[in-house]
Amino acid sequence: MSFYAAPNQQRTLRACMVCSVVQIHNKFMREGCPNCENTLQLRGNNDAIQECTSQVFEGLIAVRDPAASWVARWQRLDNYVPGTYATKVTGSLPEYIISSLEDSGIKYVPRDGSTGDEDA
Repeated sequence: MSFYAAPNQQRTLRACMVCSVVQIHNKFMREGCPNCENTLQLRGNNDAIQECTSQVFEGLIAVRDPAASWVARWQRLDNYVPGTYATKVTGSLPEYIISSLEDSGIKYVPRDGSTGDEDA
């Protein structure tokens, strides 16, 4: 897997709000999310890409062996594919996406540092 974004493509970088993988918009469009595609179905769906990914993120982590990396464990990436991930992703998923994740048995934890509990 190669992660290279030419300088003229860097403004098209987006981070998945579920797993925080960072890719250019066209790669999300062409291949979807390498970790969340079964649930989010981003491939070929520009509306879903806009709703489930964000251009606003901080920090980048290159993960080669997620299972062996303490940084991957700390960022909750140890069950994901090798790649480039954001340390913090700003944005909020629509309620129906969160419900869909929960229906699939995935507990959604926001990647923006919040707990996701509005009542807390």
